[in-house]
Amino acid sequence: MTNTTDTDPTDAQIIARGEAAMGCELGSTRIKTTLVTPDGRALAAGAFGWENRLEDGIWTYPMEEVVAGVATSFQALQDDVLQRHGVGLERLGAGGFSAMMHGYIATDAAGELLVPFRTWRNNITGEAAAALTELLDWPIPQRWSIAHLHQAILNGEEHVGDIVHLTTLAGWMHWKLTGEWAIGVGDASGMFPVDPASGDWDAEALRRYDAHIADRGFDWRLGDILPRIVGAGEPAGTISPAGAALLDSGGTLQPGTPLCPPEGDAGTGMVVTNSVRPRTGNVSAGTSVFAMVVLEERLSAVHEEIDLVLTPDGNLVGMAHANNCTSDFNAWAGLLGEAARLLGADFSENELYERLLPLALNGDADAGGLLSYGYISGEHITGFSEGRPLFLRRPDGAFTLANFVRAHLFSALCALRTGLNVLVHEENVQVEELRGHGGFFLTRDVGQRIMAAATDTPVSVPDTAGEGGAWGMALLAAYTVRADREQSLADFLDAVIGDSISAAVPPDPNAVAGFAAYFERYTACLPVEAAAVERLDA
Repeated sequence: MTNTTDTDPTDAQIIARGEAAMGCELGSTRIKTTLVTPDGRALAAGAFGWENRLEDGIWTYPMEEVVAGVATSFQALQDDVLQRHGVGLERLGAGGFSAMMHGYIATDAAGELLVPFRTWRNNITGEAAAALTELLDWPIPQRWSIAHLHQAILNGEEHVGDIVHLTTLAGWMHWKLTGEWAIGVGDASGMFPVDPASGDWDAEALRRYDAHIADRGFDWRLGDILPRIVGAGEPAGTISPAGAALLDSGGTLQPGTPLCPPEGDAGTGMVVTNSVRPRTGNVSAGTSVFAMVVLEERLSAVHEEIDLVLTPDGNLVGMAHANNCTSDFNAWAGLLGEAARLLGADFSENELYERLLPLALNGDADAGGLLSYGYISGEHITGFSEGRPLFLRRPDGAFTLANFVRAHLFSALCALRTGLNVLVHEENVQVEELRGHGGFFLTRDVGQRIMAAATDTPVSVPDTAGEGGAWGMALLAAYTVRADREQSLADFLDAVIGDSISAAVPPDPNAVAGFAAYFERYTACLPVEAAAVERLDA
């Protein structure tokens, strides 16, 4: 080991001293854990792959797999630390957990789930979401926790009267490790309206909701079962001895690590793209896709297509969210790869995508008359509570592999475009640039150019965006123990991310026109998708 001074420690010394910060994000297909230096530089990572399940018509993850997956991801992080730096991971300077936002986790006093976890992917709360949007004068999507709660009330589900805690996946994991029912501002804003001025649950919305269900006879008021909101930069608890044992069954991790407020994947997306100041925007594209623009003021009207959420430090955000993005294309890529292997080809999954995705740039501008709907699940923006993946083509369409790939990438962004049209055309929100992150941008030039065509907006990709939400959560953890307590989150991110954001790729006019033609076809044929849902049993 090279000798260094205390002012210039090695990475191994930073880890051994317990100064590194950890972030863990429970994503749709992977739980990733990342370790960073106090100034945000990545040191090591670990991961665990998983998939949601459709059980009795509900998209869910078993909670025992949540716990086991987090522990496995952390063990992989420990192994990576030892291999890279030659030291064990025994102490942490700070930590934090993020996860897929929204959904429904309702527990009893002991934290045991009263019904299986209902994820963001479920579109089963349409009646409740519509009623609450009118009652609260705030857009309440079907994914939100309050929509799930109210739908359970409307359905007469017996467990509702026994609820003691209502939280998100990140909030539940935070409780498992600290014993604290706390949540970050951004994640909270996907459960129930949060007042940007106070950074707390909207008092008038709470009053309206409690009055609305007063005749139901529940022993709880909504504010009693919601978690405590903690602002970015403030500690939200410490890892307990039981929490340390949960993370590290080997017993080497010491308890006492301060954890920052748990956040949602929207918040970590804003962090990794340094998009927390007003008029900045980002787009996250992978299993789902959502674009977020930090607003200068509240929108003039309530739009069902647009979520109003907050940045981790409390600025209002307009978000267009689509449930489906790349999952159907991934399935087709797997099928094409299977065919290639049958013919004797040998390649990795990464190589498969690196060969397939660039073909999209060689296709016809409008994908040659082909059309797909990647509706693995329902899509609220276009009015679907269920989905059926569907591929169509005109008999005279240009059925080439390049057009096939282009059609699927275009289709992955059409529902998003539906929502963005509301922000841009109805609310005149100015979007000067979108910063992209997520699996859609792994083949960077392709992802940027297709997204620029679909949004008619320049698209950049930070060099650090590939680190993902776990890195963003680690930055929020590091921000909690920052030396300068007066430093804003935006200034902290400027110092970490700096000039690592690449030059934005401008939209190509021909590609923009091609996407517009495809989008018109997509919109016109939505009744075909509706017929598939009606006629093809799930």
